[in-house]
Order: sequence, then C-alpha cells, then structure tokens
Amino acid sequence: QVQLAESGGGLVQAGGSLRLSCAVSGGTFSTYHMGWFRQAPGKEREFVSGIRRDGDTSYYSDSVKGRFTISRDNAKNTMDLQMNSLIPEDTAAYYCAASPMYGSWHWYNDGEYEYWGQGTQVTVSS
Repeated sequence: QVQLAESGGGLVQAGGSLRLSCAVSGGTFSTYHMGWFRQAPGKEREFVSGIRRDGDTSYYSDSVKGRFTISRDNAKNTMDLQMNSLIPEDTAAYYCAASPMYGSWHWYNDGEYEYWGQGTQVTVSS
C-alpha cells in the first residue's frame, strides 16, 4: 500500500521560509508524477506545484511561481517544496499527492492523483 507522509510545516512570519518534505513508501516512487496541493479553511483544495516522474519538468500555480521550488529525489523516495517569501495567504494545510498517470497528465487536476498524505499545516503570520 502506498503511503505518503508530509513534514516540515509550522508557524513562520511573513517573508520567512519553510521547507516541506514528502516521504513515499509502499510503491515505486519513480513511476509517480508528484504534486503539492493546499487547502485553507473555508476554501477548496488548490494546486500548488507538480513535478514529473523524471524530475525534469515542474509546474507552479501563478500564486506561488517565483517563490516556491519543487524538487524530488527518486533515490530517496522523497519530494520537497521550498517555500520562500511566505505571505499570510499561503496559510493552509499542505498535502502531497502521487499520480500514476501515463500519457497525458494534468498536473493541476487533483482527480488525477491517486495517493494522498495526511497534510501538514503551514501558518504565516503578518
């Protein structure tokens, strides 16, 4: 059974940085496209960033582009999200997700991700 576990969330002041990690077990990590999503209270879950299984191509939402960087290590079965210049609007529960899709992959579509972590809270104070 594939399991995802996020870590690295916390409380940070605006302008600060956090690094989230996602550890994947029980599956073949290198076969999954990976993504980060977030959900703030009272809002729908939204795409943050995605990275293809080979790590060569990454995607970002407009709201985080230039501030967040996604990466993965297929040898260690881990994925990270480096978050810089954090703003209060980044406050949310952050979830990592794995997509076994082959062929056309819509990285922003949470319906194409089969496995999800439990989430880690990020709170940015003003």
